[in-house]
Amino acid sequence: MAISWDSIRSILLFFGPILLPKAISWYRSIRSASHGLPIQPTPPRVRMALTLLFTLSTIYLVKTLPLFAPENLFTRTQSRLQIPVDVLFNRLSAIRPSNILTTSDHVLRAKFVNLESRLLYLQFGPQVLFECPFCNSDEPKSYFYYALPSIIWPHLANLIVIAVITSPSLTGKHGSQWRTLATIASFTLGSLEAYIVGSYGYQANARALRLTEVDFFFWSMRNYRLIALAVLDAALGWVMYLSSTNRAFVQLPTAAERIDHVTRGLLTVKSRLSAIGIINNTAMRDEELRSRSQTYWGHEVRLMREVMEDREVIEGVNDALGNRIDIDSISKDAASYTDSVLEPLRQLQQEE
Repeated sequence: MAISWDSIRSILLFFGPILLPKAISWYRSIRSASHGLPIQPTPPRVRMALTLLFTLSTIYLVKTLPLFAPENLFTRTQSRLQIPVDVLFNRLSAIRPSNILTTSDHVLRAKFVNLESRLLYLQFGPQVLFECPFCNSDEPKSYFYYALPSIIWPHLANLIVIAVITSPSLTGKHGSQWRTLATIASFTLGSLEAYIVGSYGYQANARALRLTEVDFFFWSMRNYRLIALAVLDAALGWVMYLSSTNRAFVQLPTAAERIDHVTRGLLTVKSRLSAIGIINNTAMRDEELRSRSQTYWGHEVRLMREVMEDREVIEGVNDALGNRIDIDSISKDAASYTDSVLEPLRQLQQEE
């Protein structure tokens, strides 16, 4: 299976203007270390999305094993492409349970009477030749039209998963910032596979005289497709991990987002102050509560005055002043306490 340089050049010319600016911005983001945001743990929802992407990638890679691939009659029977049809299916019957051919075997036997059908079998696989009701070897494109949904479907299913994972409601900005690029990559892979399958020169296998010379295109493309989907999902998971932990691709909030965040913070403070004012106003309007409050503060003032007039307290204060209090140590303790109080607010700001 070979792709011409003209095809590669046309693909690059089409997708280059879209992907190149993104690549430049990623490179600058990686090189830039001035965002000032600390490394943070992976958010729970992003961690769940990463687990799903890892599971999908693993499934794709496992499905590339020969155990899960569709049966290839020629490799199963170790037969060359030009083998007589009766000899081929006699060999196949010998390895079938109870030496009985299946329904699909009988259908393929009827179509393998000419070399053209065998070549199309290598291009589109056994399922297309067995199921297509209107295809025939005189119109090879009819097999491609029938096979096109099965070619596109894996990419479409993977795109649906990517759309769910990168939705703002699930992973927030950490996933939504990669949604456009992941969608473009999915469409690119699907379109590229459809183009390669449609333009494949299946007649080249007609010159293969030995089994080792045959290009089993359908089985190769199936493995390439699964590996490409696994790489796409793994790459998406990797960049989501980097962006969600502030290791790379960090998107700093815009001026409007900062203003909105500060405004919402001020509104929250205002609402809390209003609640405190309402409680204080209610307490001051109630005679019993006002009397208790005045009694408490009067007692507190008298108590503190008596304490400060005590001889032992006065001597302790004078001794502390004489030994010069370590202001630096007190400042460090105050700064540490302030950081511990404000840290939850900083984490909340980073999540938003």
